[in-house]
Amino acid sequence: MLRFVLGPDRQIVPDLSARLPGRGYWLSARPDVLEAGRKKGLPSAFARAARGPVIVPPDLVELVRAGLARRVIEHMGLARRAGQAVAGFTKAREWVVAGRAGLVVQASDGSEDERRRLMSGAGAVPVAWPLDAAALGAVFGREQTVHVAVAPGRLSEILLMDIGRLAGVTGTTMTSGGDGKAGE
Repeated sequence: MLRFVLGPDRQIVPDLSARLPGRGYWLSARPDVLEAGRKKGLPSAFARAARGPVIVPPDLVELVRAGLARRVIEHMGLARRAGQAVAGFTKAREWVVAGRAGLVVQASDGSEDERRRLMSGAGAVPVAWPLDAAALGAVFGREQTVHVAVAPGRLSEILLMDIGRLAGVTGTTMTSGGDGKAGE
């Protein structure tokens, strides 16, 4: 679910952290629902919820997608700085085998075979691939990064939630369980 609030100019604003003041309007994190929320003609979901006319940005889906991708990058950076994330196949594999990984994040443009190889013999650790290798690499000060292990805890939970919302908005599958099979 995604929260939106009404700005003072009656413009709909995505509240991805769910902390902005005001009455929030919740919509499913799916592109068809967001598009229906901004339709003209019949009162949109936003107009009905706000009980009046609203201004919906024409690029609402892209605003939400970019905002969620930015949140994933920011939380990955926070996990790295807190010592709760390691990058690289060898380090990530060590964390996975030792049971220190609560989440494995891999590059979306990485190899499916390498993903399976990293996770072979692992328990039920969630695996996600929301960003490409260049975006993941930027978080770790590298040109590219394909494999990242994140320690279990609140940061990995927030990351998994934001990755799930990003997957919903883009209409793609970005997560799986530890078995390597894609899921929702």
